Order: sequence, then structure tokens, then C-alpha cells
Amino acid sequence: MRTTALLCRASLIASAFAGLSTPALAQEEGASEADDAIIVTARRREENLTDVPIAITSLSADQLERTGAIDITAVAEQAPNVTLEASRATNSTLTAFIRGVGQQDPVSGFEQGVGIYLDDVYLNRPQAAVVDIYDVQRIEVLRGPQGTLYGRNTVGGAVKYVTRKIDNDPRLSLRGTYGTYNQADGVITASTPVGDGTLRLGGSLARLSRGGFGDNLTTGRENYNKDIWAGRGTVEVHGNGIFARLSGDYTHDKSNERGGHRLIPSQFTGAPVLSNVYDSRGGLVSPTQDVKAWGTSLFIEGELNDTLTVRSITAYRKDDSASPIDFDALASTDVDVPGIYKNSQTSQELQLLINSGRFNGLIGAYYLNAKALTQFDVRLFTTLAGLTAFTSADIGTDTLAGFADFTYDLTDQLSLSVGGRYTWDERSATILRQNYLGGGSPVFGGAGVAFGAPGTNFRGKSTFKKFTPRGSISFKPAEGHNLYASYSQGFKGGGFDPRGAGVNAPDLDGNGVRSDAEIAAFLSFKPEKVDSYEIGYKGSLLDRKLFVALAAFRMDYTDVQIPGSVACTVSGLPSFCGVVSNAGKARMQGVEFEARANLGALTLSGSLGYIDAKFQKYITNIASVPTDVAAFRKVQNTPAWTGNAQASYRAELGEGSLTATAGVSFKSTTYQFEVPNPYLDQGAYQLVDASLIYTAPDKRWTLGVYGKNLFDVKYKTSGYNFMAGNATTGVLLTNPVTGALIPALGREGTLTAFYGNPRQVFVTATVNF
Repeated sequence: MRTTALLCRASLIASAFAGLSTPALAQEEGASEADDAIIVTARRREENLTDVPIAITSLSADQLERTGAIDITAVAEQAPNVTLEASRATNSTLTAFIRGVGQQDPVSGFEQGVGIYLDDVYLNRPQAAVVDIYDVQRIEVLRGPQGTLYGRNTVGGAVKYVTRKIDNDPRLSLRGTYGTYNQADGVITASTPVGDGTLRLGGSLARLSRGGFGDNLTTGRENYNKDIWAGRGTVEVHGNGIFARLSGDYTHDKSNERGGHRLIPSQFTGAPVLSNVYDSRGGLVSPTQDVKAWGTSLFIEGELNDTLTVRSITAYRKDDSASPIDFDALASTDVDVPGIYKNSQTSQELQLLINSGRFNGLIGAYYLNAKALTQFDVRLFTTLAGLTAFTSADIGTDTLAGFADFTYDLTDQLSLSVGGRYTWDERSATILRQNYLGGGSPVFGGAGVAFGAPGTNFRGKSTFKKFTPRGSISFKPAEGHNLYASYSQGFKGGGFDPRGAGVNAPDLDGNGVRSDAEIAAFLSFKPEKVDSYEIGYKGSLLDRKLFVALAAFRMDYTDVQIPGSVACTVSGLPSFCGVVSNAGKARMQGVEFEARANLGALTLSGSLGYIDAKFQKYITNIASVPTDVAAFRKVQNTPAWTGNAQASYRAELGEGSLTATAGVSFKSTTYQFEVPNPYLDQGAYQLVDASLIYTAPDKRWTLGVYGKNLFDVKYKTSGYNFMAGNATTGVLLTNPVTGALIPALGREGTLTAFYGNPRQVFVTATVNF
């Protein structure tokens, strides 16, 4: 389902400007920084990248600028075994997978398996995480479970946005971009100290716009366009032994609804497949696509003495959005889904950091209260009257956690780290499903009449408790080298299927009545757990000209949560139901390699990831019989091979400099869902990018030309499938007479895809005062 709140986009756009640094300064700093001296905060304290016993990709502002990274999905081009894509019919909801662990379904009730963090604030929902990248200080991608220090739902890993503090000098920066598809972006950022610089103020305003990559041939509206306003204000206090940041942001996204591309002719009206993969024919335009999001956060850090530091991180976020989703991508009302999404969260984290010579540690506590409301119609065509299945799912989350992590240097070369986190997670759910005939539900302005008893009328809650440990040992044979071995565990709580049909719950005791307990058991799913084992090496070679990171890992994944939506029958009527299974067991194992060579003016970098991901047990009910179908299932959004190679050359030009960069990234075959689908699955592909950036002698201005996906490769990132298939193998079924595929829901057949960005060329100019 589509969930397009722009919470995360607002946060990154705004927070990226909190530091109010300039691209020229970021580039200068990045160019002079040695790889083994890169500072990261993967363990919630500042450390050299080499010293951290975790597989991390850290991308600086300079690296992001040189590659012309447009949004956060570009990070996956440089991080091995990472998939970041826009989620199906969304403009901005993120599907994130790391080492085969993630979550594609963003509706309320399901939570991502990859934690998204903004300056150590956990974002509870994946909505709007396809963020546009500006001059952030760096982005860190932590691979593998981070269940101790980051805890909530980081079973696959974490993506961290790290921003820069405001400088103690007045700054003003103007940035403009113009490119293909009428891309026109403008950003104004400013900051100033007050008095002696103890108090510092900053703010930013961003306007992001682009025409569509295609068109909706039914409505005449542009498809895949961008229309965003965003702003932020920041107040910082830089005192003696204390730092505080209060920030607030607001974003309004008025981009058009994003329509899918049909992969097969319509089964009833015979409409052909369109030639342009970015074109659509969906006729649903109500409710009007609109997203508003805002939030505020307060970060306080104080030094009690030379050994102890305390932190408080407080945040509140809220967003409201409305989206029309036309699953069948046709003008007729066949499988049309208008949706409303409302999310809010309040979080509080307290930390005590210890730094005492050979002993370093962190003790903390975390609280989160979150609410997620999803309401949608599923409008189907019937021969008698329009049939609508309305769903309202109000999901609440309360989480408490205590955690600790300690590192002790046994010698100058040998270090031991241990940690653990205890999590108490309560999920509550109020779910209503009601059929309407003759039009849509009243929530979406329809004139339909309620028909029959509710398919689901459920209210309940469940509590999940778990202790997740971690441990690692590091050996440094020489300065700038680190060999490590680690174990970590990740945990994601269970919940309730917001699309489940309670009337379809089995009568377990055979008394003819479906009790609340039987319905709760039918709608609920169990927590999932990952045990991860990793060995690795990080080090600088050839007089620090070459940095290398190598990791090998194995992950044992149990009770894998796999939500889905399928055609079903509710109270004798065709409908659209959620089906959630704890599939059993999966095993992921592989290797990752990253390298960067600084050869004077020439910089070479690259990565390579290989993962063997497979289900060892996948139990599903076929004709009410539990059946293991692991042999016919794939781990979704997890290509076996990922990698990139990049070369950057910097030459002096007058008193300024000219930097040329070219790179290629590649992915092997990617399965969109656990059931292979020859129409939706994406074969191996490569993307080629290049840029040319001139920096003025005084660093006051820069001018860059960027090309993304230069060979205009068309590649699928997601899709919808509501065609009949064999329950065991998943092979699509065909009509024995006509040979046509058989629709499982609706009469036209739904098999639609969404694609990554086509070739884009743009020019960016920045002026700094």
C-alpha cells in the first residue's frame, strides 16, 4: 500500500542545512581526510572508522557531491549488499534491505527491518525516507544487526544521517540546480553567531521541483514528478562543556500521484502495453495527493567531568498524507485504492557515556510512543454494483528499552567489547473492515451503502520482550590495522495484520463461534530474530595510500515476517486481504569488500558484495495444510552480487580546481517478492554516472555538471501482482483455451511495475558568502 508522508524527507532536507556548511568546504575537508582517520559514530561515540568492529560504509559530503547523488537511494550504489528503493506506488516511502533483511510493506502494523536514524533520532516509520541529499556531513550505513545500541527494528542494519554543527562565523549559501525534465531546485541557507558565539542561529528554505519522467494518459498529469517546499530553523548553544540543539522543520509535498506501468494487456478491455515505461493510465485522482509533515527535536550533551558525559535526545514527529493508488493502472474502477495515512511519534533517549583510558562505555534508556493510522478503500468492479472493501487500521506502539555497551582495551593491541539491550514492546491494534455496495466508503466521500456485518471488528494488544546481546574482539597487529570477530543479535517485535479478515479465522475449538482469542491468533504474527556472526579486517596499506575493508558474515534468521496482500473471499464476496506468515528460517552468508586508493590527484574506490541468501524453511497453508515451499521461494530485494567502481581526478585549473568523476554500479538479478515472477523480477543491470565540478580559487563558488544513468537503463524497482498462480510453485496460471494469464482480483488483471530514474543531466551552481 502507498504511504507517502514526507517526514523523513523533511528531516534530512532540514537537518542537512543545520550545519550550514558549504559544498566547497565539505569537498576540501573530504579531500584532505585520510581514510583510516574518518570519524564515525556507529557505537554512539566518535571513533576512527578503522577501530570499529562493524562493517560500515561511510560516505562524506565530498563523496556524495562528486557522484551527484540525488536522493538516498543512491547510497545503495556504493554500499555492498544494500538495497534502497522507492516503495512501489510511492514517491518517497523507502524500501530498505541490508544483507537480505528488510521490509517492503510500509502500511501501519508492519515495521522496517532497517533502522533509519537522523542524528541519533530513530524514525519509526519508513514513509518519505527517499530523501534528497544535500551537504550533510556524512551518511553511515551499518550492516548487520545493531540490536544493542540502536535496538528497535535494526535486525538488518541501520542508515544514519549525520549533520554538522553550526559554524562560529556568519554564512550565507545560495544553491541552484537546473536539468533535464525541467528539474529546478533552489536552496537558501544562512547562519550566524550571536554575541560571542555561545548562541548560534541557522535556517534554510528549499524548493525542489521536476517535471515527470512520463505522463498519465488518462488524467493528463505528469507521472514521477516532484513538487516540494521545505524549511527549517535551528538554535544551538555552544557552551563550556555543553552543547544543545533545538530544531524544527516543516515540509509540504504536492507531487502528483505515481502511477504504475502495466506489463500485460488488460484482460477485459484489451488495452495494449504502453511503449514508455514511465507512462500510466490510472484514472483514480481522489483524494488529491498531498503530504504535510513537521517535527521538532532537542539534543543536549553535557560533560560532567573528564570521564562522564550525559546526553538527552527528545523528538516529536507528525505527518498526514492522502494518496490515490490505481493498482491496475487503467481508467476504469477495477482495483482502485484511495488511502489516508496519519503517523506521529514521541521519543526520549538518555545516555551516559564513560571514557576512562582503556575503558569506554555507554549506558542508556529509550522510550517511544507511536501511532499509525491507515485507512483505505479497495474498489472492485462487479456485475451488479461497485464493491468496496474499506479498512481502517489504527496501530499503537509503546516501547521501553535499557541498554549498555562497554569496550575494554586489554592491551594496546587487543580489545574486548560486550553489550546488551532489553526491550519491552507493546503493540495495540483497532482494525475495522466493512464492505460497501454502490460506491466508495463515506471516509473517502463515497455514496456506498454498508453491506453485511464487518469482515473484521477487532481490538487487542500484545506485548513482546527480548534481550539482545552483542560481543566482539579486536586485534590491531599494527597502527592502522584491525582484525575483528563479532556476534550480534537483532529482534523485531510482532504485531497484527491491518488487512486481515477476522471472519476468515479458523474455528479452532469447533464450537461454531469465532472467539476474540481465535481472531487475535489469526491476525497476529510473531517477532523475528537474527543471529549474526562476522569476521573482518580494516586497514591502511602502502603508506596510507590504500584503505581496505573486508568482512565475511553469516546470519541465521528465524520467524521471518512476510506480509502480503492477495485476492480473497470475505463473507462470500471477492476482496483484498492481508496474509502474514512467519515463514520459518532463512540463512544469509556472504562477503563484502571495500577499497579506496589515494594516488595523488587520482582517487580510485570501489566495493563488491556477495550474498547467498536462501530460505531453509518456509511454511504456508495450502488447502489448509501447512506446507514447506522453501524450494520455490527467494529472498526479496537481495541480489546475489552488488558492486561499484569509481575514479576521480582532480586537476589544478588556474588557482581553482577541476574534479572529474566517473563510476559504474551493478546488481545481479533481483526478486521483487518471495515468489519469483518473470514479469516483475529485474535482471542484472549496470548504471553509469559522471560529473565535472569546478571550484573557484577562493572557494566562494562552485559549478558542476552531472550525468546520472547515462546509458538510460530501464530497471524495475518494485511492482504489484494480482494474477493467479500455483500455490506451491508460484508459477502464473493461464487460461487453457486462450493462453492468457488469469486475474486473481478484478477483471482486468493487475501486473504493474515501477522503475528507477531514467538518464538525468543537470547543472548545479553554489555561491557562498
